Amino acid sequence: MSVFIVAEIGINHNGDMAIAKKLIDAAVVAGCDAVKFQKRTVDKVYTKEYLDSPRQSPWGETQRAQKEGLEFGKAEYDEIDRYCREKDIEWYASAWDIASLKFLQHYDCHYNKVASAMLTKEDLLEEIAKEGKYTFIATGMSNYEEIDHAVEIFRRYNCPFELMHCNSTYPMPMEDANLNLIHVLAERYDCKAGYSGHEAGTLVSTCAVAAGATSIERHITLNRDMYGSDQKASIEPYELCQLVKDIRDTEKIMGNGKKVLTAAEKEVKKKLRG
Repeated sequence: MSVFIVAEIGINHNGDMAIAKKLIDAAVVAGCDAVKFQKRTVDKVYTKEYLDSPRQSPWGETQRAQKEGLEFGKAEYDEIDRYCREKDIEWYASAWDIASLKFLQHYDCHYNKVASAMLTKEDLLEEIAKEGKYTFIATGMSNYEEIDHAVEIFRRYNCPFELMHCNSTYPMPMEDANLNLIHVLAERYDCKAGYSGHEAGTLVSTCAVAAGATSIERHITLNRDMYGSDQKASIEPYELCQLVKDIRDTEKIMGNGKKVLTAAEKEVKKKLRG
């Protein structure tokens, strides 16, 4: 089965549907399997004190103005749903609270995602697991005890899941990738293990496939110099195209692990061994 490649649009659309559509287009052109967004109910995810605190942004001078400026509502998600159907690409979103999860249930998305920041939110995890959709669970910032508990919840509800090795720094230094953990997670939890990357460039993500990742998720942007906290940890459309090509080539290179002689090798054997 081929690696599942997800272009994480997240909040890199900056509240602009035209940008969102260009990012969807980039994922389609590159050959990604899906695009992903993020959905929050601002007043449930953040405290009033935090939302009232100062922050300069294109939408105003408070954290609330910035957070609300980045949120899409029903009209926008209706259009995302329509546009992705037109472009024949899957879409889904990581819900950061139960109200957002309920909102997303109005759409026929085939996947859920637990963001690293939400891995310890037991009530949210239970609601996601009850839904029973295939769920990608990011493990950034988490220890084994926390991952154990999340996995126990999903197994309790018989909800299919896939862990994603992740380092939650933006951007992540290459030397912190620790890709050998992909195999460790797969063995420890007897499940598929993918990789959600925040590093610059595409080399680490390609290496993750060679290390056994069954899915790859990368943030994408039209331009890393755009406004936004995730832009610097994202890849641009030309890099996304290169990444998808390199992943598909890596799958061919890794092969099936069986010791067989190719037809070309048999011919060489005749010549060199007589």
